[in-house]
Amino acid sequence: MTLPPLFRQRRPLSLTWRVIALSSLLLLVLVSLFSWLSHTTLTRQFQESRLQQHALHHREVRLILQRSEEGLRQLAGLAAASSGLGEALEADDHAAVRASLAAQWPSLQLDAGIDEIRIFDTRGEAMAHWGSAPEHSGPIQDWISQVIRTETPLTTLRCDVGCRQYAAVPVLIDGRSVGLVILSRTLADVILQVKSVSDSEVALLAASSRSSNDAVPARRLSAWQGQLLALTEEQPGLSLLRRAAERVSLDTLADGPLQLPHAQRLKELSAIPVTRIRSTDGAGYLLLISDITDQVLAINHDTRVLLGAGVAGWLAAELLLLAILLGPMARLRRVAGVLPALARGGFGEARQAIPATSKRWPDEIDVLEGTTVELSQQLERLEGEVQARGEQLAERVDELARERDFVSGLLDTARVFIIAQDSAGRISLVNAYALSILEVDETTLIGRRFDDIFPLPGHSPIADAAGAEEEERPLLTVDGRVHTIVWYHAPLTGGGDAGMARLSVGLDITERKAAEGRLTWLAERDPLTELHNRRHFQELVQAALARGGQGALLLLDLDQFKEVNELSGHHAGDRLLREVADVLQFHVGRRGSLARLGGDEFALLLEGADADRAIGTAQQCNQLLEAIQFRASGRLHRAIASIGIVQYPAHGDTPADLLASADVAMYKAKEHGHQRWHLLSTLENAKSELKERVYWVERLRKALQEDDFVLMVQPIMRLEDRDVKHYEVLVRMREEDGSLVSPGHFIPVAERNGMIVQLDRWVLRHSLQALRRLQARGISLAVNLSGQSLHDRGLEQFLAEELADSGADPHQLILEVTETAAVTDFSTARGVLQAMRDLGCRTALDDFGVGFSSFHYLGQLPVDYIKIDGSFIRHLTDSSDSRVIVRAIADLAAGFGKQAIAEFVDNEQVLPLLKAYGITYGQGFHLGRPRPLAPLLDDDA
Repeated sequence: MTLPPLFRQRRPLSLTWRVIALSSLLLLVLVSLFSWLSHTTLTRQFQESRLQQHALHHREVRLILQRSEEGLRQLAGLAAASSGLGEALEADDHAAVRASLAAQWPSLQLDAGIDEIRIFDTRGEAMAHWGSAPEHSGPIQDWISQVIRTETPLTTLRCDVGCRQYAAVPVLIDGRSVGLVILSRTLADVILQVKSVSDSEVALLAASSRSSNDAVPARRLSAWQGQLLALTEEQPGLSLLRRAAERVSLDTLADGPLQLPHAQRLKELSAIPVTRIRSTDGAGYLLLISDITDQVLAINHDTRVLLGAGVAGWLAAELLLLAILLGPMARLRRVAGVLPALARGGFGEARQAIPATSKRWPDEIDVLEGTTVELSQQLERLEGEVQARGEQLAERVDELARERDFVSGLLDTARVFIIAQDSAGRISLVNAYALSILEVDETTLIGRRFDDIFPLPGHSPIADAAGAEEEERPLLTVDGRVHTIVWYHAPLTGGGDAGMARLSVGLDITERKAAEGRLTWLAERDPLTELHNRRHFQELVQAALARGGQGALLLLDLDQFKEVNELSGHHAGDRLLREVADVLQFHVGRRGSLARLGGDEFALLLEGADADRAIGTAQQCNQLLEAIQFRASGRLHRAIASIGIVQYPAHGDTPADLLASADVAMYKAKEHGHQRWHLLSTLENAKSELKERVYWVERLRKALQEDDFVLMVQPIMRLEDRDVKHYEVLVRMREEDGSLVSPGHFIPVAERNGMIVQLDRWVLRHSLQALRRLQARGISLAVNLSGQSLHDRGLEQFLAEELADSGADPHQLILEVTETAAVTDFSTARGVLQAMRDLGCRTALDDFGVGFSSFHYLGQLPVDYIKIDGSFIRHLTDSSDSRVIVRAIADLAAGFGKQAIAEFVDNEQVLPLLKAYGITYGQGFHLGRPRPLAPLLDDDA
C-alpha cells in the first residue's frame, strides 16, 4: 500500500493549536454577535417605547383639550343662564345686559382663567364685552349665525397670532334664542397639565402668516412660519426648536419624534396638533422636549459590560481547554505516528510501535491504541477479501442507484412535503417540493434536526415508534410568510437504512386555516359594526351567569332610527349605526362587553356592577349619543336611545330571560320619555312576565283546539328559468277580529311551554292535506320542524300515518330543521332526518351559515337542500365577507351533492351573483311575498 501524499507532508500543524485557534475564533465571533444583538435589541426596544410614549402623549393631549373645551362650554352655559340676562337681551337694554354678568366677571377671570366675555343679540350686535380681545378674533359673525340658527352650543380652538379656546352658548327664553354668550381663554392651563402628565418641557406654537404687535421677535420660527406663544423652559428649548425647524417640517414632526444632540445631551422633540387643521396658517401645535440621554447611555454601558464579560469568558475557556488537551494530545500523536505504517501495509511494525496497555483505568486513547492493534490484524484478513467483494459491491451500488433514482423521481413529483428522519430526528432525505418552498439547498437541510427546521410551539409530544401521529406546525419561509403545515408521521420498519427511521408527509393548509379563522371571527362579530353579535353576546352572558356574582345588562334601542332609513336611506342608517358603535366602544367598551343584537339594538354587559353604576353608565351613554350630530342628505339627525337596565341574577338566570326583562325595561324607558332609561324592579319583572306568559299560553291552547291558525306559503323560485314548483309553509294565528298574528309572538311561548310539538303536528297535518291537492301540478311544500320535535319519539309514526291518511306523495314533502337545532344534538338530528328520508320525504337545513360549526357535520347530515341564512344574502352586493362566505357555502353544497337555496332575496341586483355561484333556488320578498295557502288551492280547482 502507498502512503497518501497528505501524510507525507512534514511538520503538520498540531491538532491542539487548531482546536484552540478555531474555538477562539468561534467564541470571539459569538461574543461579538451576542453583544451586537443585545445592543440592537435594547435600541429597538427603546425606540418602540418612545413611539408608544409619543402615541400616549397624543391621546392625553386630546383628552386634556376635550376636557378644557367641555369645561369652557359649561362655564358659558352658566353665564348664559345668569339671572336677568335673557330679559335684558330681549329688551335690548345694554346696561342691564352688562349688569347681569358684571358680578361674575372677576370670578370667571381669576378662578376659571377666562380672558374675554362677549354678549351679542340675535342680530349679531355686541351688547357687552369684558376682558381684552385678541388682534384677530376669528369668524365671530359666523359663530353667531350658526349658534342662533341651530340653538346649540359651539366650541372651537383658534390659533392665529395666539391660541384660544372659544365657547358660544345661546341665551334661551321660552325655547327661543334672544342672544348668545361667547367666552374665550388661552391654553395656559392646558400647557401646565401636559407638562405634568408628560414630564417634558412644553412649548406652544401658532403657525400663522400674521404676527401680533406685541410678539417677541426672538420667538419667531420663520422656517415653520410660526410664533412661540409659550415655553416652559426658555433655555435650551428655544435654540433646540430653531435647530429642529431647520431640519424637519411640522407635519413630519407631528408624525414621529425627532432626536437631536444638544449641549452634550440627547433631546427628543415631538409635535402634537391642537387644532383640527394642519396647515401653515391657523394651525396650533404643542411641542414636547424630552431628555433621553440617560437611557441611551445606559444602553451603551450595558453593551460594553456584556462585551467585556464575553472576552473574559473566552480567555478563561481557552486556557482551560489548553490545559485539558496537552497530555492526551501527546499520546494521540504517538498513535498517529503508526498509522502511516498501516497505510503502507506494515501491520507488524505498527503493532510493535504501540506499547502494551498499562494497568490504569483505560481511557479513550487506550481504547484507540487497542483498536489500532486489532485493526492491523483485521486489515491483514480483509485485504485478501477486498478484491472479490469489490466487484459484488460495485454491482450492488449500481442497483441501489437505480432504485434511489426511481424513488427520488416519485418523491420529487409529489406536491407535498416528504422528509425522512433518522432515529435521532435528523433529516436524511427531503423532496424537491419541500426544497422549493424553503428555498434552500439540499445540503443545508441534510443532517439538521427536523424540529429545528419545523419548530412546534409549546410541548412537542414524543411519537410512538409503532404507530403514526398527526400534528400541525408553523413554517416561516424566506419571504416572511407563515405557513401552517399538517404533518403525518409514520415509522419506517423493515428497512436496513438506519438513517431513515420515520417518514413525515406534510400538507400546506395555510389557506384553510385562514378561512377557518375568518369564519370564526364572523361567527362572533356583527359585520357592520364589528361588535359582538347576538349569539356570541348570549354566550358571554351565559359565562357571566355561570361564574356567579352579580352584574347588570343594558339594552339600548335607538329612537326614530326608522326615520333615518326612510328619509336618508339605509346607507345613512348603517353609517349612523357604525358611528354609535364607535362612540360607545371608545367610551364604555372597556367597562364590559358591548354587542349589537340586530337592527338598532345594542347591549352592554357590566359584570360586578350594582344599580348605581349601571344607572350612571346609562346616563353617560345618553350623553354620548346626544353629542352625535349626524348629517346625511342635507338633514341633521340625532342619535337618541331608550335604555333598559336589568340586574342579574335578580331579573333572570338565563340569557333569554335577562334579554326579555331588559326589553321590558327598555319599553318602560320609551314610555318615560324625558329620562330615557329605566331600571327594572324584581316585582315589576315577575308580574309582567307572568301576565304575558298566561295570556299567550291560554291563547295558544285555544287556537290549537279551535284551529285558529292560518297557513301561508312563500314561493321558492328556481333562478335559472324563474319557475316556481316549491313553496315554504308559514303559520299565522287568527285573532277574533280576523287579523293575523306573526309567529314571533307565539312561537317562543310555544317553545317554552312545550306546545311547539303540537303546533308542528298541526302544521304537518294541514300541509299534507293541501299537498294531496297540489302534488298533481308537481308542487312541493316545505314545512319547518322545531328543535323539540327532533326529540318527539312519536314523530315518525305520526308522519307515516298522516301520509297514509292524506294520500300525499312523501317525495313532494320537504322537512326543514335549523342549523342550530341540528348541530346542538347532532346524533338525534341525523337519526330523525334519516328516518324522514326513509319514509320518502326530502330534507333541508335551514339558516345555514350562522353557526359555522356545522361545516364539519354537513357531509354527515342526510339533507337534500341547504338554505343559506339571509343575513349573508342581504349584504351580498356591498360586503366582500358575505360574498366569500356565500360562495364557500355554495361550493360546499355542490361538493356534497346538495342544492342551495338563498333566503332574503330582496332585490334584483343579487340574482346575477347567486347564479354565478351556482345557487339553484332563491326565496325572498323580491321573488314573492307570503300569501295565504287557500288561493293556491283554488288555482288548482
